[in-house]
Amino acid sequence: QGQLVESGGGLVQVGDSLRLSCIAFGSACTSCHMAWFRQAPGKARVFVSAITWDHTRYYSDSVKGRFSISRDNAKNSMALQMNSLKPEDTAVYYCASAQKSTDYSLKYHDASAYNYWGQGTQVTVSS
Repeated sequence: QGQLVESGGGLVQVGDSLRLSCIAFGSACTSCHMAWFRQAPGKARVFVSAITWDHTRYYSDSVKGRFSISRDNAKNSMALQMNSLKPEDTAVYYCASAQKSTDYSLKYHDASAYNYWGQGTQVTVSS
């Protein structure tokens, strides 16, 4: 059994910062790649950022330059530092993990590539 647990969401003001964390338990991450997705009300879940086991990072255009992803393999954990938050960043943020694969660079943005998902943490940016 495996599980991903997110934490760190909350209500902040425009321009504030927030740090999300995700911890993997059990089979949720064995040399895995990890990512953050988000889902705003009434919208589809979309890719935010990803980090490979060996720390290659990917970002969506909407967060590039504002968000920073990191991980600690020894602790099976991942974090998303979110700066200069905007109202459009308001969403439920999900942590996800995927088994290592040679074609991950082609599909890191695709939710179907991920095997495990966390329960989500709400981020609300108020103007």
